[in-house]
Amino acid sequence: MQLPSFADVQDAAARLKGRIRRTPMLRHPVLDAAAGGVVLVKPEPLQITGSFKLRGATNALLRMEEAARRRGVVTHSSGNHGQAVACAAAGLGMPALIAMPADAPRVKVDATRRWGAEIHPFDRHGVDREALAVQLAEERGATVIPPFDHPDVIVGQGTAFLELLEDAAAQGFKPDLLCVCTGGGGLLAGSALSAKALAPQAALYAAEPEGWDDYGRSLREGKRVANDGSGENLCDALLSKQPGVLTFAINQPRVAAGVVVTRAEVFAAMRFAFTHLKLVVEPGGAVALAALLAGKLPSRDAVTGIILSGGNVDGAVFSEALAAA
Repeated sequence: MQLPSFADVQDAAARLKGRIRRTPMLRHPVLDAAAGGVVLVKPEPLQITGSFKLRGATNALLRMEEAARRRGVVTHSSGNHGQAVACAAAGLGMPALIAMPADAPRVKVDATRRWGAEIHPFDRHGVDREALAVQLAEERGATVIPPFDHPDVIVGQGTAFLELLEDAAAQGFKPDLLCVCTGGGGLLAGSALSAKALAPQAALYAAEPEGWDDYGRSLREGKRVANDGSGENLCDALLSKQPGVLTFAINQPRVAAGVVVTRAEVFAAMRFAFTHLKLVVEPGGAVALAALLAGKLPSRDAVTGIILSGGNVDGAVFSEALAAA
């Protein structure tokens, strides 16, 4: 199996230039004090579609042959990848069909529809979403662009940490550890490729919500293991059944460990981001920050880089997070 490389991430960065937003590197003294060190934040809620997913989706669609583009794309997504594919497809004049869980956050469904994509709802717990996407694509002669286990998606996601590490170096920072919000592991895998090349001294951690810690368990057991699906749906962006085949092959030798955060810790991170960083962050996008604030990363006297991976949160959930103080 040919795995993507850091050179592929660099190629993706060149391909994406002018098509996505280069989000800034943020710091805040209150965050540094809470971590006991220096914290460098990559705020992907400021991305065009409100999450890092636009990077991988755009790269994957740009890599398609023109004939395949005309036939369109299909994907399955709880929202952020679907919205990203819809946005990228709209920019290239391509038809897009997004299979989304019927209980996906309304803010994500509405945003996906606004980009002109067709939406096919399905039961999150009763339908094999990968098989559904293949079926829908075969019916239309379209191409499936999966949310994470695809080389062009992985290297597109890796451009987020590429940018963060470039900005860190420009300001004289050398990260000691990095932490990534993790579902199926696409962002983690892309980050691992960038980190290995630009910050080989840094330990990379996968942050996951309680009940959906398949990556941490897989790393400990040395093989891909699945979630049982019994965890709550708060971090809807991270509810993958198990690590991807490609993503785990990349991540297993490069990721130090997984850390798990609770609902209360996620809400605390969302409040912190809103209060101090002036950012709206969705639950799944806040888990790396949650792990840092909860003391689950060795951040004292260290330079830590984290990604806030998305900001597409329903108002009711965000209000609950703010009220939970």
